[in-house]
Amino acid sequence: LVNGDYVRSGLPLNVFRMGYLNYDSSLLPRTGLNANMPYDFTALRATNGEVIVAPNCLQCHAMPFDNKLVIGLGNAGIDFTNARGLSPQRIAMLESWLKKSAPKQYEASASFLTVTKAISPSLIAEVRGVNLADHLAALLVAHRDPVTFRWNDSAQLEKNHAVVPTDTPPWWLLKKKNAMFYNGFGRGDFGRFLMASNLLTTGDTSESRIVDEHMPDLLAYLYTLEAPKYPKAVDKTAAAKGKAIFQKNCSSCHGTYGAKDSYPNLLIPASIIQTDSLLYASNYSTPQFVGWFNKSWFTQGDHPARLEPFAGYIAPPLDGIWITAPYLHNGSVPTLEGVLNSSARPRYWSRNFKKPQYNYESPGWVYTKEAKAGKPEIYNTDLPGYGNRGHYFGDQLTDTERRYVIEYLKTL
Repeated sequence: LVNGDYVRSGLPLNVFRMGYLNYDSSLLPRTGLNANMPYDFTALRATNGEVIVAPNCLQCHAMPFDNKLVIGLGNAGIDFTNARGLSPQRIAMLESWLKKSAPKQYEASASFLTVTKAISPSLIAEVRGVNLADHLAALLVAHRDPVTFRWNDSAQLEKNHAVVPTDTPPWWLLKKKNAMFYNGFGRGDFGRFLMASNLLTTGDTSESRIVDEHMPDLLAYLYTLEAPKYPKAVDKTAAAKGKAIFQKNCSSCHGTYGAKDSYPNLLIPASIIQTDSLLYASNYSTPQFVGWFNKSWFTQGDHPARLEPFAGYIAPPLDGIWITAPYLHNGSVPTLEGVLNSSARPRYWSRNFKKPQYNYESPGWVYTKEAKAGKPEIYNTDLPGYGNRGHYFGDQLTDTERRYVIEYLKTL
């Protein structure tokens, strides 16, 4: 996960050092080549002996919270608004320089640079804090043969997939799920979906098979992750009242919690949940990407995976929900109060990404309502895919009942 070579190409170590100057390597102590690396990058030795630095899974699936790295917590501060700082022009300049001055470094970095140059112009979010993993996957498969995974510089599929923003779900929920992703369309072997990052640099499926062999171990680790405990005092009387309200109004979709917990794995039709439709709708409007997957190497062997689109979304488990703001599948709601009270959802809002502030009393990000949008730091719910509508079920509760439910949710 943090030392492996599932992404086997990247930036030369010296180039990486020039671009990444400020980070705290103590958040994830490692040894060897990674002794002084940011937690979300992995240094490794390429087949030709050169040391390269590649992004790892913690780019999206970990986040510092109160000065401690929480592995499995979705990165709510991720920034796709600037193509991750790797524009085609910058990459072309780097390629030219490496070819002339450091050909072995270029050899080790070539696949990463080639792929990044092709996809970076299209991998741009309107707002900071949302994950574009769905769109990244679509861009990668557009250039790869479904059977061999070999890269083609010319896209083989029309790249008209919507740039869908999502909030990265926590890994500790995975053990409860029968299907992956917000719309529950990832069926079969979860490891095949987890290894999708290998498509960034893989040469062909012979390399992917090696990565695939490690997926059972990775899944076993992910299944050990538990939601962080709420660190503050909880009003036990209010929480007990909230539990009763939750069990009556919420548990049929989101499950029960405690010594004998349960989770129903329900897919909720769009007509009922009414949240932003772009995510599930994109699977129908651009079916070539689902088709690619369902005839690809991922569907082969004794542990295949497949995609089954659904017009709606899964009702997720709520373990650790106190720490997983922002909420809804696109991160459009900054607080739990807003999830349960649609009138409390801001149309435009911002938060401090440099010095994040979390509200423990009423869980969610400390945010500012904005009069207008237009900046990447301001969440704009008017944009396609970024809407904060739907999940109106809590509107029927009184303010006091919502406060009780929130107090109970802190205990999950």
